[in-house]
Amino acid sequence: MPNCSNMPSISTHGVVADQWHYANNERIAQLAESLGFDYLFPVSRWRGFGGDTNYLGTSLETTTWAAALLRATQRIRIFSTVHVPLFHPMVIAKIGATLAHLSGDRWGLNVVSGWSQREFGMMGLTLDEHGRRYERSSAFIEILRALWDTRGEPVNHRSDWYAINDGVSLPRPARMPEIANAGVSADAQAMTARLCDWSFMSGASIEALPGLVDTISAQAETQGRRVKTAIFPFLLWRDSEAEALAELQRIIEQKDEVATHNWLHDISAGSGSFDEFTGNMIAASGGGLPLLGDAEMVAEQLRAIHHSGVDAVMVTLQDYERDLQRFGREILPILRRMGVTRY
Repeated sequence: MPNCSNMPSISTHGVVADQWHYANNERIAQLAESLGFDYLFPVSRWRGFGGDTNYLGTSLETTTWAAALLRATQRIRIFSTVHVPLFHPMVIAKIGATLAHLSGDRWGLNVVSGWSQREFGMMGLTLDEHGRRYERSSAFIEILRALWDTRGEPVNHRSDWYAINDGVSLPRPARMPEIANAGVSADAQAMTARLCDWSFMSGASIEALPGLVDTISAQAETQGRRVKTAIFPFLLWRDSEAEALAELQRIIEQKDEVATHNWLHDISAGSGSFDEFTGNMIAASGGGLPLLGDAEMVAEQLRAIHHSGVDAVMVTLQDYERDLQRFGREILPILRRMGVTRY
């Protein structure tokens, strides 16, 4: 979802200036629901990446954003993205239970350990080293799950980060909210396999996806669990492959060099999720795998992703409202014909 400015490309080409505004997000959410999409998923940012675009620099906070959209929709599930260093787990337990209560349990949580010192430094916070961040996130999720457990036992927890004394948070969700993590580093995968319901992956190619799916699935099996997987490609289609490629080239030619450099610097220093991505790939799609061509070609690529074993596709789009409408007219009928979607 485009709840941040300049999504999805780190470029001055093709920007929808007011796409991040709530009114637009609400229309996009309702359109996605009408087309049969299952989930809405936001980015959480507290500071942009500078340059001409200040990429993602203006953003809607994702728990309050979710509250409004949950009341504006009927069926679709909506995630919030939460940075662990900024919230106490008892606060998120209460916020999450409230969102579950007001929506009929359609809310989910994406847990982010934090990776941009540029972002957290302005709050006077210093991020732990990579492995320790995931230890903290693991404790965070364990506390949430215990507080949300319908058996209702008081929660006691001691770790380097939290001290919970006979913790209780009421109301509790009627069913456990789904929890996701978007990291693919070894630390992230180990935590996801043990504690999360979803692994959101950033594969650099369709061919790489079966290996990523198999890796997280095997780790989850050792914990007696199953973890669902999702990929977030950037869909860019025109009447011909040549036109789509030309549009991609325009995005790259007008990329924001400063913001791209800052994004790559921060992500390389703080995360293991985008190691295989080049500056141009990041600038074009913000880290999403580009799917290019005409409508038939993009549908074929989506079918290949489906056959890779991935459970869900979270699409990112150049102009979300315009391109969702086009997706409903031009690509969704092809996917139905292929038997890829149930809608």
